[in-house]
Amino acid sequence: MNPEVELYPIAILIDELRHDDVSLRLNAIKRLNTIALALGPQRARDELIPFLDESIDDEDEVLLALAGELGDFVEYIGGAQYAHILLQPLENLAAVEETMVREKAVESLNKVCPVLSQSQLEQYYIPLVKRLSQGDWFTSRTSATGLYAAGYPLATPTTQEELRKAYGQLCMDDTPMVRRAAATHLGTFAKKVAKEHLVTDIIPFFHKLSQDEQDSVRLLTVTDLVAIAEELSPEECKSHFLQPLKAMVNDKSWRVRYMIADNFVKLSKAVGEEITREDLVVAFVRLLKDNEAEVRTAAAGQAPGFAQLVDKETILSYILPCVKDLVTDTSQHVRAALAMHISGLAPILGKETTTEHLLPLFLQLLKDEFPDVRLNIISKLETVNEVIGIELLSQSLLPAIVELAEDKQWRVRLAIIDYIPLLATQLGVRFFDEKLGALCMSWLGDSVFSIREAATINLRKLTEVFGVDWAKQTIIPKVLAMGTHPNYLYRMTTIFAITAMAPAVSPEVIRDYILPTVTNLVSDPIPNIRFNVAKSIEALIPVLMQNPDTKPLVDQQLKPSLSKLAEDMDNDVRFFSQKALQSSLP
Repeated sequence: MNPEVELYPIAILIDELRHDDVSLRLNAIKRLNTIALALGPQRARDELIPFLDESIDDEDEVLLALAGELGDFVEYIGGAQYAHILLQPLENLAAVEETMVREKAVESLNKVCPVLSQSQLEQYYIPLVKRLSQGDWFTSRTSATGLYAAGYPLATPTTQEELRKAYGQLCMDDTPMVRRAAATHLGTFAKKVAKEHLVTDIIPFFHKLSQDEQDSVRLLTVTDLVAIAEELSPEECKSHFLQPLKAMVNDKSWRVRYMIADNFVKLSKAVGEEITREDLVVAFVRLLKDNEAEVRTAAAGQAPGFAQLVDKETILSYILPCVKDLVTDTSQHVRAALAMHISGLAPILGKETTTEHLLPLFLQLLKDEFPDVRLNIISKLETVNEVIGIELLSQSLLPAIVELAEDKQWRVRLAIIDYIPLLATQLGVRFFDEKLGALCMSWLGDSVFSIREAATINLRKLTEVFGVDWAKQTIIPKVLAMGTHPNYLYRMTTIFAITAMAPAVSPEVIRDYILPTVTNLVSDPIPNIRFNVAKSIEALIPVLMQNPDTKPLVDQQLKPSLSKLAEDMDNDVRFFSQKALQSSLP
């Protein structure tokens, strides 16, 4: 092979990597695997990697791409036996100033580490971890904390001991950023350590970090506590973690208390039933009554999950009184979080208790002044319905639902519409017609298009629930009557409703009821109506073709209407009618 041709790919790469244009350099990095394939493993090791190692001084986005590419580069340099060659450039990237680049380099090092042999690990990876751990700049020490978990299980017992000591030093580092990183990765590292060393080494590290002067360090130890507790027995959890847990719940920083509240269910499961029952119930009540709204919000979200871990008596005596207080909380976000999760208590408490204690709270939340609260409670009513049944639910909550159907916030009205088909299924046709029928028709005239659109889809779903005969008597006459309304928006809604309902009704209903209205609207003065008529005809044709009795109507009525629209003055009308004509061809 001509040596000049052979050198061409690396020449392009070098040119582009040295180019002034960042996008060209970035593009070259993203094509590294192609270049490596062209060079072959030997030259990739001897030329490409050293070259990349020298190119570390570049824009952050280029370095970020390089750090990502190197993690998947083992196969391009000849496989696992040469994987250690990638460690040098990644080590340099793990020490740069930009956080995202360092994190990506650590991620790539964690990908490379498992393919290393024992000798490669001891000779290259462990020294790399030690160098980064003792780096002068906090950036390298921060990166080092993320590398211990990957290398630890593969190391010899002596090296493992050294790694544990080195990690302990990072947990006591002078720089808060390093201690923060050590707290972030402590849980992952703990999962790799043998149980005896977990107690002798890792738990003291945890205690040190959980009492750190910086709340940004302390809050990260909450997830560490969960990870370590999962590896211990309930008795060991009690002796090692009860005091730190109590301290966290009472921490002076709301951010630490927020983290505890947000992870409370995971924490309770990790420490075991006994601690949960004896000590965590009081702690949870304290978080539900916290003076910071963010903490109460997080705790409210954990209430159903925590309730599953304790007995019914405890829920009624401790948790429910707090929940009742949160219903009238001063913060709308707390009430919104509660509304989203409170229904989860219904299956745990059962029909009687839900009816007695929770239903009044649902009613109160349905009348909340903040729309998100109302929206959240509506979206979760199905869970309650499964527990207490539709009869009780409709008696107590239906007046509130009817009120919300006319809510000034259109998103609330939309949520009610989405809930109607489910309600209809459970209420039955008589009750529905009596209480909600008029409501469903009123939405077709709503001022917000999304509501009108949802209302037409709602009619189709109701037709599927109650049958075509019901639709023929109750809905279709009212929908078609709107087709002669002076306001074009009402006529438009008729077309949308016809199109939406077409798949759910029979061909005979289309022939007898719907077609006359559609053919009338072909001559409507508003172009928007006319092109929607063309779209509607396109939806009606497949339904009419299913029945031999109605099939001739396609050629007799619909195609002539489309041909008329295809010659319309308006471009959109012509476009949609021609499209409909084409789709009607066999």
